[in-house]
Amino acid sequence: MTNIDVLAFGAHADDVEIGMGGTIAKLSSQGKNIVICDITHAELSSNGSVELRLQEAKNAASILGVSKRVTLDLPDRGLYITEENIGKLISIIRTYRPKSVFAPYWEDRHPDHGNCSRLVQEAVFSAGIKRYQDPEDLVPHRVSNVFFYMINGFHTPSFAVDITGHINEKIQSLQAYESQFIKTGESYETPLVNGYIETVEARERLFGKETGVEYAEGFMSKKPILVSAELLGE
Repeated sequence: MTNIDVLAFGAHADDVEIGMGGTIAKLSSQGKNIVICDITHAELSSNGSVELRLQEAKNAASILGVSKRVTLDLPDRGLYITEENIGKLISIIRTYRPKSVFAPYWEDRHPDHGNCSRLVQEAVFSAGIKRYQDPEDLVPHRVSNVFFYMINGFHTPSFAVDITGHINEKIQSLQAYESQFIKTGESYETPLVNGYIETVEARERLFGKETGVEYAEGFMSKKPILVSAELLGE
């Protein structure tokens, strides 16, 4: 599978679902080819196991209609800006040749999320350099767009995507991670946050309210977003 539409990177399985699960479900329903790349096995996670997390990630991807999900072997809590780590991400980008790449927003309480964001930005830039050789010696590829999704933080986004028709798939994809989100009564919690899934849903509801829809996911962009003049008169 090459020349895909979207390649979404996450430091750990469930990062992408938290930040943009609804957008992925919406794009997949439109026939877009989407690949998720989890760059670690989340081996230091307090709950579950590597094997269980992989199965949960597979189930979540199926719910969202993802074309393919891959997992790299970068060390959990070891996502440093090194040539070796960057090279592994470059190989993924050059293998799937996406139009758009998504990564975690660089401001997040979990250092792995910020480091993942920086690694992806380095890899996207170097993937397009003709003389930069990656571990697989693949053909260079220039990504058209790089966008950033929020995981734990709440920030004013550059733009938002209406996910009203796909909020249920987003929630179901998070519930697929039974080892990470423990149901207590009517709420899902993690060791750090009570009602975590409900908190994520509330964030998307607030973004929706601010943009005139029921639910929306917010994204960051380092480049200006072009909109049509007709939109300004609506």
